[in-house]
Amino acid sequence: MKQLTLNISENKYKTFLEFIRTLDYVKVEEIDEEALDELKVSLSEVKLIREGKLPKQKAKDFLNEL
Repeated sequence: MKQLTLNISENKYKTFLEFIRTLDYVKVEEIDEEALDELKVSLSEVKLIREGKLPKQKAKDFLNEL
């Protein structure tokens, strides 16, 4: 099986996804949208920390949160 990565406009994404799901020879893997949103927030926080706009967290405190 081959794999293909596509970049689709946000406003056309749902329509395109619905269409390709109708094709019996295409397998669409589900994406955990909540996890993806959390990852985006985390990456934004890392960027702010690097820019000095958010305070750094000690590793010990981070591990205690887990």
